[in-house]
Amino acid sequence: MANLKDLRSRITSVSSTMQITSAMKMVSAAKLSKAQDAITAMRPYSEKLSELLQNLSATLEEGNESKYAEQREVENVLIVPISSNRGLAGAFNANIIKATKKVISEKFSDKNVSLYTLGKKANDILKKDFNVAQHNVEIFDNLDYQNSAVIAEDIMQAFVAGKYDRVVLVYNSFKNAATQIAKTEQFLPIVPIEKDDNVSLDYIFEPSKNEIIEELIPKSLKMQFYKALRDSFASEHGARMTAMHKATDNATELRDSLKLEYNKARQAAITNEILEIVGGAEALNN
Repeated sequence: MANLKDLRSRITSVSSTMQITSAMKMVSAAKLSKAQDAITAMRPYSEKLSELLQNLSATLEEGNESKYAEQREVENVLIVPISSNRGLAGAFNANIIKATKKVISEKFSDKNVSLYTLGKKANDILKKDFNVAQHNVEIFDNLDYQNSAVIAEDIMQAFVAGKYDRVVLVYNSFKNAATQIAKTEQFLPIVPIEKDDNVSLDYIFEPSKNEIIEELIPKSLKMQFYKALRDSFASEHGARMTAMHKATDNATELRDSLKLEYNKARQAAITNEILEIVGGAEALNN
């Protein structure tokens, strides 16, 4: 059994750790509330806009496709893994790293793969094994549409210029505070919905169909990119809140166990002292 001094030291240490994890849980819970409201509000708009533009792209005549929907033979691939700058978020970052390695090994093992890492954690790990063409760790310091649109525009221009033939996003999709789903999503080229003869896609366009698509597709792509960042941001805080909640519960259980052990050890020490006193008194009386 450990001595009383060691037990007191461990109890103090565990209690301090519990205060830290509890504080981090509350901070993440506050940030999660705002991030969850943001992604919940924008997700229907983003998904409907993407669906509309995919339908419109499917109605374009051959030779008039958008430059962002150009299907080329895949040789150069850009993977965009979205992680976080900080840890202590359970398997949040590990899932992104695993998903990135999986998509490379299963789909693009024989292609020229480059990475554009967003977030410090994925960059620190993936740069050891893959070519990181670019990385950005400042995006989450001020996450808004304008900042994300700059990155999306760079990627879109690289695709149009022929630098990359396919662009894939890897990010955690937010489901709830306890569940985040690692998602792999093709960003470029746009994949038009296959025509269905039973579904009418007869839209009335004003101005022309091509003008509308050329104007809206870049905005839709930037919105899709921003949604992925927002999904990841909300997922990060949900994962961290859950991890810190579990850590706090574990610390509480360990502290209570140590206190019980400490009280037993102290009671045993007191009992031994009483026995020694009683034994000494009996010896004096004899």
